[in-house]
Amino acid sequence: MRRRYTVTVAGIVLVGAAGGVGWAVARGSEAQSDPGQHIPTGTAEVRRTNVIQQSLVNGVLGHADSYSLQAGAAGVVTSLPAPGSVVRRGQTAYEIDGKRVPLFYGKRPPWRALQSGVSKGADVQQLETNLKALGFGSGMTVDQSFTSATSTAIRRWQKATHLPVTGTVPLGQVVYAAGPMLIGGVDTKDGALIQPGETVEHGTGTERAVIVHLQPSVVPNVHIGDPVTVTLPDGSTRKGHITDVGAVTTGADSGSSGSSGSSGDTAAGGSQPVAPVTVKLEGNINGLLDQTPVQIAITSESKKNVLAVPIVALLARPGGTYEVNVVNGAAQQRVPVQPGLFDESAGLVEVAGSGLNAGQLVEVPSDGS
Repeated sequence: MRRRYTVTVAGIVLVGAAGGVGWAVARGSEAQSDPGQHIPTGTAEVRRTNVIQQSLVNGVLGHADSYSLQAGAAGVVTSLPAPGSVVRRGQTAYEIDGKRVPLFYGKRPPWRALQSGVSKGADVQQLETNLKALGFGSGMTVDQSFTSATSTAIRRWQKATHLPVTGTVPLGQVVYAAGPMLIGGVDTKDGALIQPGETVEHGTGTERAVIVHLQPSVVPNVHIGDPVTVTLPDGSTRKGHITDVGAVTTGADSGSSGSSGSSGDTAAGGSQPVAPVTVKLEGNINGLLDQTPVQIAITSESKKNVLAVPIVALLARPGGTYEVNVVNGAAQQRVPVQPGLFDESAGLVEVAGSGLNAGQLVEVPSDGS
């Protein structure tokens, strides 16, 4: 089958109140076509499927998670890590009064000394988990009870790491972060007298991530776990997923803002309400510095089990309306349709139209025009 069509690229149609982008490639009617231009055509099936609409937003490459470490006891700061260094479980986070304060992993901040006689608690279990991970928990059950086996494990750890061997962990002897910490900077200096609760240093996790600031209108459409595609400066792409959606705040750094379309974040030089969103990436990202700009395709809307046709099947009609050409053997019928979501990733558009059903065939350019 060969029919004549004029292929127009009037098809740059921005769809979605949240700024989702869909590109409708509209083809003119036969009456308006250039009789001298012959475009080969084929057919595609009308499908009942799921469609997604994506927004393209700008973000910056960085690291997931944000940590700050506070002093658990008063004393003089005698050593601090260098910015850019990584502190892992059991390694020294900083020194107070010449005694190293190791980093343990956990989200629960220490609030009491852990020793024989303390009541059961999640902080006990967090301590035992770290002792076990460091190889000092032989014979110890990891639970919320502080037992003689716990005290023995503490003694082994203290002896091996040149800490005072007491079998107890006084408040301030260890500090906790959720995982390995990339030191971003220090908040005090060597020789300073520090008090409990004062911040010693801050940083991030070691896993690369993308930080995006979204407008509040887009936030309800994004959820933790949603898949995204990240385009790096060299044009390569990485899959990722949303791991955190922060609360809406005002005054994000415009360096991580901007958008390709209307769904962006803050405007350059402006200060608008935005919500920080963290995207973790699959695979390694090497050779790119923090704050490197990237582009993220993020799902702004989705619909399930709807009728869809290839975007190139849409025929533009006067007055901003559309139709598709349904093919049944040698017979053809123009069917008016109302486009819905444009799914660029799949090349499909949601459609609704009287007489249009799944399984029917619609005409499309066979050359991909």
